[in-house]
Amino acid sequence: MFAREPGLATRRPAVAGSFYPRESKELKTAVDTLLSQAGRLQQPGLTGVIAPHAGYIYSGPVAAKAFAAVAATGAFRRVLLLGPAHYVPVSGVAAPSSAVFATPLGEVPLDRDAIALLVEAGLASVDDRAHAPEHSLEVELPFLQTVLGPFTLIPLLGGDVEPTQVAAIVDAVLDERTLLVVSTDLSHYLGYASAKERDLVTAETIERLGFDRLGPYDACGFAALNGALCAASGRQWRVSRLDLRNSGDTRGDRSSVVGYGAWTFSAPQPG
Repeated sequence: MFAREPGLATRRPAVAGSFYPRESKELKTAVDTLLSQAGRLQQPGLTGVIAPHAGYIYSGPVAAKAFAAVAATGAFRRVLLLGPAHYVPVSGVAAPSSAVFATPLGEVPLDRDAIALLVEAGLASVDDRAHAPEHSLEVELPFLQTVLGPFTLIPLLGGDVEPTQVAAIVDAVLDERTLLVVSTDLSHYLGYASAKERDLVTAETIERLGFDRLGPYDACGFAALNGALCAASGRQWRVSRLDLRNSGDTRGDRSSVVGYGAWTFSAPQPG
C-alpha cells in the first residue's frame, strides 16, 4: 500500500448518495455488476480511456466499457485523471492541495510530487474551491478502485486552457505505469435524434484526433479532451470506440438527453 502524506486534508466525496451509492457494499455491488455486464476487452498497448461522468443509472453502463478495458491490463500504478470544472470557473488547470481523495470504497493517495512539479512548471495551479463540489473526477474513482490495485492519483480540472498546455501535462507525467483517464459527457439536453447525430460527429472527430474541433456543445469536458487528443496526436496513438449512447438509451426518456461515449487510447505496437 502507498503511505499517506501527513498534514494534508482529505477531499471527501461530494456526490456519494446522488451520482452513485453512498454505502460501500452497495457501491461495490453496483460497480461489479456494471463491469460484469460490460465484459472484458483486451486492448494491446492501452494507454488511456475516455469515459462519461453522469450518475451511474445514466452513464454507468457506458463508463463500465472503458474501465473493463483497463481491468484487462492490470499494469497501472498511477492515474492522470482529467475532467471539467462544472461549478467553479477555472483559468488553466486546477490541482487540489489534499493528500487523498476518498470514496465509500476507501482512500486514493495523490501523487503530491508530480502535482508539485506541474505547479512549479506553470502547467497547473492549486484551487480547492473547484475540486470540492466537482463530480466529474469523483465518479470515475470507484471504477478505478475496482479494476486497479493500489494506485496514486493526479486529479486535474481543465477550464479555460489551450490543448497544448494539457498535452504538456500529459507529456510531463505519463509513463508505462500511468493510465490517462479523460472524463467527459457529450451533448446535453437535445432531443434523442439530434443528440445521436451530434454525438456521432463528435465521436468521429475524437477518432480522427481532431483536438482543434471540439467545443462546449460537443462535450462538457472538451478542454481536457482536446488536450488529451493533442497529446495522442503527437504520440501517434489510436483512439478506438467502445460505446456511444445517451441517456435515452439507458433510462428511456428521449425528449431531452445527455450523450455518453467510451473510448480507449492505445500506443502503436511492434510489427
